[in-house]
Amino acid sequence: MKQTIAILGINGRIGQETARAFVAANWRVIGMGRSNRAGLAGVEFMEGDVDRPEQMARAIAGADVVFNALNLPYHKWENGRAEAQLAKVLSAMKGSGKTLIFPGNIYNYAEHQHLITPDTPQRPPREKGEIRKRMEGLLAEASQNDDIQVLILRLGDFFAPGAKGTMFDLVMLGRLKSGIVQFPAELSIAHSWAYLPDAARALVKIAEERAQLPKFENFHFAGHFVTGQRMVDAIGATLRTPVRIKQIPWKLLGFLGLFIPLLRETMKMRYLWNQPHRMQDSRLDDLLGPDFDTPFEEAVAATVRSYVPVDKQAPVPKATDPGHEMNSKSKVGTDGLGRPAFLP
Repeated sequence: MKQTIAILGINGRIGQETARAFVAANWRVIGMGRSNRAGLAGVEFMEGDVDRPEQMARAIAGADVVFNALNLPYHKWENGRAEAQLAKVLSAMKGSGKTLIFPGNIYNYAEHQHLITPDTPQRPPREKGEIRKRMEGLLAEASQNDDIQVLILRLGDFFAPGAKGTMFDLVMLGRLKSGIVQFPAELSIAHSWAYLPDAARALVKIAEERAQLPKFENFHFAGHFVTGQRMVDAIGATLRTPVRIKQIPWKLLGFLGLFIPLLRETMKMRYLWNQPHRMQDSRLDDLLGPDFDTPFEEAVAATVRSYVPVDKQAPVPKATDPGHEMNSKSKVGTDGLGRPAFLP
């Protein structure tokens, strides 16, 4: 018989990509959401809301594994709301013996903790990190007391073909029509990225190996740890014409954050771009096996091509070519006054 996963929050970016990966792995996939906006092939949609316990119970009743892709809007995590949302999921699963998989992030770690492993002490420097740490505390407690298994997969900033509302498409490519790529940090600083199709396949592997895993496990998905320069070069190589590189206008965003809550909360997490945080997990590497990740330039190319018209894309290089010209060689802008696409 097929194994079954219930994905709570099927319409979100990570929910959709996870659903595709489990469908491809021949799992039965139930997707819970307020609407069937995603409309994914192979997914059994169930209308449901985290605030309706009977709908939650129905969605997870036949599942072996539950993936929590629910997430509040970025500026609405505070005042216990994020913890309360997670508590409702844990309440629905209490005593079920099922496995809950939860996507973590690196907010839990201090600015100076540049190498982050599952054993690294969590010392969050901002309130959002404190919130995430408290949420993971709830997960650990539930795994000990409520007869559920909890597996966390910690991810860096993610990108994927067609994913909307990410730093990648909204900000970095937000001014691409003007020939500009915006980057959040100095190009010499490395950053952790998770290519969502790869992360979703990792979730499948974790789910399939869950019987051999403890009641609570915290995995770190290394993904791609690359400098800003390598990222913008990879973006530029996918485009037909050269691009200019400018840094995001943080001062302008800080001013606008006085009036726009989302920008205010984004500004508080700017430190994540100013420090290199690299994730490492030998246990997960052993589980996934060698050469698991899509090559970085290939992943970036697939993502960029999903956003730009065909006539703006550079020809796909032949496999026999020993390399090809990057076309993002113009100087990095110094005025920093480019206006991000998501601003009014």
